[in-house]
Amino acid sequence: MKRNIIIIVLLIVAAGAVIYNQAGENIKAAFMQEEPLPTETGAKAGLLAPTFTLKGMDDKSYTGGGARDKAMIINFWASWCGPCKEEAPELSKLAAEYADKLEVYGVNVSKYDYEKKARQFVQDYQLQYPILMDRKGEVFEGLYKGQVFPTNVLVDRNGVIQEIILGAPDPKDLRKKVIKLLK
Repeated sequence: MKRNIIIIVLLIVAAGAVIYNQAGENIKAAFMQEEPLPTETGAKAGLLAPTFTLKGMDDKSYTGGGARDKAMIINFWASWCGPCKEEAPELSKLAAEYADKLEVYGVNVSKYDYEKKARQFVQDYQLQYPILMDRKGEVFEGLYKGQVFPTNVLVDRNGVIQEIILGAPDPKDLRKKVIKLLK
């Protein structure tokens, strides 16, 4: 009998320790700070996206980079680029489907393109998201160190670059990356 009482007491103490330990982890987790935001700006995953302002084809000014209400894809492209043509329909779908959580900025690097052809591209693919004109290539080359078309920069709401995709990704892969970006 005495032995059974000792076993019961030990089980109660062990159960109490487990419950306390689990609660302790939950309490600790509730008060843990998230990773601090980076302070460095640059064209690399994990850094703050360089801020820029460009005029759009609609003559409005658009600013990219920095903390915002929505995540962002900055898509650098040219009208003659085959992979840019391949990805345009998927970017358009993503922009429409996730309009409440995602901004897509198409940045035509006009230094390597003709504006007339870029406008025709936008019309042909019925792009509804803002199309910005990087006429001197300063944003693409200078701020984002771009070298390949297309280049997609995935930026979270805090303004931190999560990924830079060179070339046109498979549409399913791009969708997965966008869903991850929106979480």
